Amino acid sequence: MSSGSLEEKFIFVSDINGERFVPENGYQISAFDHGFLYGDGVFEGIRIYGPPDIPKPRIFKLDAHIDRLYASAEAIGLKIPYTREQLVEKIIEVCRKNKLQTGYIRPIVTRGIGDLGLNPKKCPKPTVVIIAQQIQLYPKELYEKGLIAIIAKTPRIPVRSLSPNVKSLNYLNNIQAVREANAEGVHEAIMLDQDGFIAEGSADNFFMVSKGCVYTPTERNCLKGITRAVIKEICLANKIPFYETDIHPTDLYKKADECFLTGTAAEIVPVTKIKNAPLPEGTTGVLTLGDGLPGPMTKKLTQLFREYIKDEKNSTPIYH
Repeated sequence: MSSGSLEEKFIFVSDINGERFVPENGYQISAFDHGFLYGDGVFEGIRIYGPPDIPKPRIFKLDAHIDRLYASAEAIGLKIPYTREQLVEKIIEVCRKNKLQTGYIRPIVTRGIGDLGLNPKKCPKPTVVIIAQQIQLYPKELYEKGLIAIIAKTPRIPVRSLSPNVKSLNYLNNIQAVREANAEGVHEAIMLDQDGFIAEGSADNFFMVSKGCVYTPTERNCLKGITRAVIKEICLANKIPFYETDIHPTDLYKKADECFLTGTAAEIVPVTKIKNAPLPEGTTGVLTLGDGLPGPMTKKLTQLFREYIKDEKNSTPIYH
């Protein structure tokens, strides 16, 4: 079955009305669900790889994503009404029902249906929704030529207010940064933390390459990205120096030979120009990284990542 099939797709839903599969365009969330009202909930984005990358469809790093989902839920006092094993089975079932060969999975857990008040005690049962469909975050030419980003004026939510490692449904902070990118006509926004250091992209982890070494912000101010962890593992396995450290925007013109972003959907995407970046003369403007094209380290890590995908120990089969 082609991953681009026009057959009707389904999502899995579990709420106060029970659990069921419903047509993708047929589910209506309650107006009183606190995920809808307040962004009170957590989610994950999980990748399905299949032909031509690997012979049969498999879910990449499923266990790591499930662990992060439960950690996010625990951090906000939200109890997922399934064991890890049960939720994994539900995810696989959705993929099978939709006959996916490649794609993207979005498990969502909200506080559930309550009233118009904020109090989570008024929500008797969490809502669980699992979506599995196709996605393409960036067009192919951006991987070949690199994307243009902007250093956003919108800072990341302070760590003391909400840990960046809670992958919550409330992305308004990130959306404000994306609006800045849209206004400048660029592809992505790079967000700073409250101390002025680079935290992450609006939906990606940030990396800088300098003199053959790979640098990324520490986990204190960015999401513990699954692809970020894979890049770290690849670097260590291939004796590529890897550092988790504070990166100041001025480091971009002082040290950076290359930059790239990583994410489950984006994989590894090169950044070749950054707008609103500090420049050597003390002003801000457009900073071109290297020769303005994807650099050798980004290309090397991309190739190693593609090889990593093919190793079956890093994924879970959908079909037997």
